[in-house]
Amino acid sequence: MVASSSRAAKEPQCRSWQANAQSQPRRMNKVLGVIPARWASTRFPGKPLHLVAGKPLLQHVLERCREAKNLNSLIIATDDMRIATFAFEWGAEVALTSPRHRSGTDRVAEVAKKATKFDYIISIQGDEPLVDPHLIDKLVEKLHSDRKIDIVTAAHPFENPAEASSPHQVKVVVDASGRALYFSRAAIPFPRSPSKIKYLRHQGIYGFRRAVLLQFVKWKASPLERAESLEQLRALENGVKVHVLITDKGSPGIDTPQDAHALEQKLVRAQRRAFSR
Repeated sequence: MVASSSRAAKEPQCRSWQANAQSQPRRMNKVLGVIPARWASTRFPGKPLHLVAGKPLLQHVLERCREAKNLNSLIIATDDMRIATFAFEWGAEVALTSPRHRSGTDRVAEVAKKATKFDYIISIQGDEPLVDPHLIDKLVEKLHSDRKIDIVTAAHPFENPAEASSPHQVKVVVDASGRALYFSRAAIPFPRSPSKIKYLRHQGIYGFRRAVLLQFVKWKASPLERAESLEQLRALENGVKVHVLITDKGSPGIDTPQDAHALEQKLVRAQRRAFSR
């Protein structure tokens, strides 16, 4: 079910992010969080406004991000006025972006290009309603603490190791310092001794230095990126240092209506346990 808006037929009355950005003085060393959202998902059209436990999926993401302490500003980037209208109702800042973008990273970069007062850009998936606000803060802290890191992302061990064989789950291997060596849809590393392998599931959240993000989207798709259909490989092939924060667990992405239903059941069970205490 897709949410309905009380102002769906009206022009949003809230000022857009672009108007706000032009009126504010320039300040450096700030952090911008951007949530890219699009309507035209192949497997799940209208996903951002699909109701989960009575609330649009994207609103769940926004509210979790608002709990992060290290974001100076938070923006929803979309090319769809249906999404923008709802986002305004939630009190969100909105950037209306080009409909021609091929990826969420391209959409985030369009916002970052105009956001000249920010040094760090955190790209947050619009379909991970349980994203951990503490993880967002940790990404920011890592960029602040280590100038040698260009991009920071996250990964966690699979709860069910058998899921590592799925090409829909992206895996990552890292070196001793936590730097990404490779991302793949294949199960990596090869399990010569399966019982000793701990596969890491990559979570699609990124912290960028703004200049690196703007350079990243200028590079052409790289050979490994095209082979795996994973844009993060473009960074590795161009010598960018990508640090991976390893967490105990991650947040599930919602790719299909079935995923949304499973999440709703999980939230309902959690609410019941909370009320029974």
